Amino acid sequence: MNLQKELLLPCGAKLQNRIAKSAMSENMSPRHHGPTKALIRAYQSWVDGGSGLLITGNVMVDRKAIGEPGNVIVEDKTDFALLQEWASIVKGTGVHLWPQLNHPGRQAIGFINNEVVAPSAVKTKVKGMGVMFKQPRALTEAEIYDIINRFGNTAAIMKEAGFTGVQIHGAHGYLVSQFLSPLVNQRKDQWGGSLKNRARFVLEIYRNIRKKVGDHFPIGIKINSADFQRGGFTEEESMEVVQLLGAEGIDLIEVSGGSYERPAMIGSSQKKSTQEREAYFLDYVNKVRKSLSTPLMLTGGFRTVATMERAIAEGELDVVGIARPFTLYPDLPNRIFAGDLARLDIPSPKTGLQMLDSSGFLDIKWHEVHIHRLGDGKIPNPKLSAYLVIAYNLSETMRELVYGLPIFKKSGK
Repeated sequence: MNLQKELLLPCGAKLQNRIAKSAMSENMSPRHHGPTKALIRAYQSWVDGGSGLLITGNVMVDRKAIGEPGNVIVEDKTDFALLQEWASIVKGTGVHLWPQLNHPGRQAIGFINNEVVAPSAVKTKVKGMGVMFKQPRALTEAEIYDIINRFGNTAAIMKEAGFTGVQIHGAHGYLVSQFLSPLVNQRKDQWGGSLKNRARFVLEIYRNIRKKVGDHFPIGIKINSADFQRGGFTEEESMEVVQLLGAEGIDLIEVSGGSYERPAMIGSSQKKSTQEREAYFLDYVNKVRKSLSTPLMLTGGFRTVATMERAIAEGELDVVGIARPFTLYPDLPNRIFAGDLARLDIPSPKTGLQMLDSSGFLDIKWHEVHIHRLGDGKIPNPKLSAYLVIAYNLSETMRELVYGLPIFKKSGK
């Protein structure tokens, strides 16, 4: 089976097969934003499932910039022992475990951040959810360099803890993606304007990480094929940036697309015709493949093993990225290799309220709850009610609001 073949990365590291768990928000970190035993248990179930690569959900590089209430934050060695325990679960298994390094920029939940920053003072606008996002302040150049350095520092800490690589989150409307977008990045200095200037931020992040982790440690990136917004980051620009990253020597490029404002990466937000054809961004990957030798990973829409096999066999991509199905099939790779799984059927939870059902956020939260179930040692429940997920999410949100009150911040409770 082509999916079982090893893949040699440019840095010399090997993936034992071509199936990767792409990043999903776990939101399992407590108020101090360190990893937890439950989070580690969830990843242990995926390690046992036999993947070639596991990519974690957001690991934020700055405690002052949190994307979601339960994000893990690594800016120093405060939780180093737990990071080591998390990384140790892949030791001797052949499975790679890469933290996804991120800064949310303007795409940060307002009530958990005192201040929100971005390349320019352009607010995130999500239909029906605008109240969640604050007006951002434009970053100073000194702050830009500080953030670049933070990515490198966090990568170095994760390497020391025992993780086997890192991925830069350059997609889905977070800060790296914001710098690439002319819609959000309206700067007039060396960080804005031309594509060369807008790409400077991500290139400097890669260089900073590479300098700190060495030549033989895998560095990947998740990048948008496009933002799917008028005036945003285009497919043509994306292909140019991918070429620049390939020339720098990056080890794995994962292709996705969209943002909170236009969630093209979420299946429920795709047109029915797009959902039915599988592999949402495959046309883009085929264009990039013609002029790029860097290994490519595609995430979004894979549902049949036959399609995955064909994509690898025909050289369209090197790694099949799968996200949400892993919450219902934690042993997905082993089942595929044993011939026990030919199709990944996952439900699409609905409330009957169109605004909520079409936003994509319910879909995200439904699968997030299943990650929590894995962390609690429970089995997946494909029939889990959408309303129970909403209730669970509201209770978690209220908890964060209460803990955010001054009395708790001052007391340290």
